[in-house]
Amino acid sequence: EDLYQLAHSRLEESPLIGDLAILSEKDIAERFPDLQLKGDVLYASGAARLDGAGLTKTLLKAANCAVISKKVRLDPQASGYRIDGAFYDRVILATGAWLGDILRPLGYQVDVRPQKGQLLDYYFDDLKTDDLPVFMPEGEIDLIPFDQGKVSIGASHENDKGFDLTVDQSVLERLEEEARVFFPKLSEAWRKSDRLGIRAYTSDFSPFYGEVPGLPGLYAASGLGSSGLTTGPLIARELVAMVTDQRFWLNASDYDINRYLTVEDDNSQ
Repeated sequence: EDLYQLAHSRLEESPLIGDLAILSEKDIAERFPDLQLKGDVLYASGAARLDGAGLTKTLLKAANCAVISKKVRLDPQASGYRIDGAFYDRVILATGAWLGDILRPLGYQVDVRPQKGQLLDYYFDDLKTDDLPVFMPEGEIDLIPFDQGKVSIGASHENDKGFDLTVDQSVLERLEEEARVFFPKLSEAWRKSDRLGIRAYTSDFSPFYGEVPGLPGLYAASGLGSSGLTTGPLIARELVAMVTDQRFWLNASDYDINRYLTVEDDNSQ
């Protein structure tokens, strides 16, 4: 009930929340027959699922600009920046938790830390998943049905692993154990696989973006955390508006990059 009232109070500002309802166990059984739970749930019709890899591929294809996706050094020049032997008058740094690595040699401290996330994908032959809702119980896990019998479980939030990209089976086992409480059918999957990656978080869990102080024409964004698939394209749009002098949709001061970057050296040269 409290969550319902909170979501309802935000509808005017965020109409994409959609229709809200409190559903009973019977309602849930009709919408998600294999879900096992007791008590009511809050339903929001505006919730959605997203294939991050597919979205990224689509955005990069549509971007029609140079994309550098390997480890490089950023060298400020008199009227721009040299990267990997090429010169650019304007650059957007979209390097996630690695933003500090590229700005630190230029005398900046960046309030961004890495958070490791692991998840599991399950595949079923006898489960129609295309129209099932996303289920988000209290706690760490989410249960996300995709098309063609695929269900994802996760993801973990590991703050003390740095940039470690090795699979931790104990974490995956814990995720599966928690998910089985709500979705026992996991044991019937004919195949499962794992994925992992690194999120970027700031100390106050807020994202930021803007022009890097002291380096004209250099823009950056980070700190999106687990909201990246939702907020990433919007922040990208705002950065493009900065670069091309278009109208902003957001108030950039709410996500001021200066609150998260500390200049230690004189970068005016």
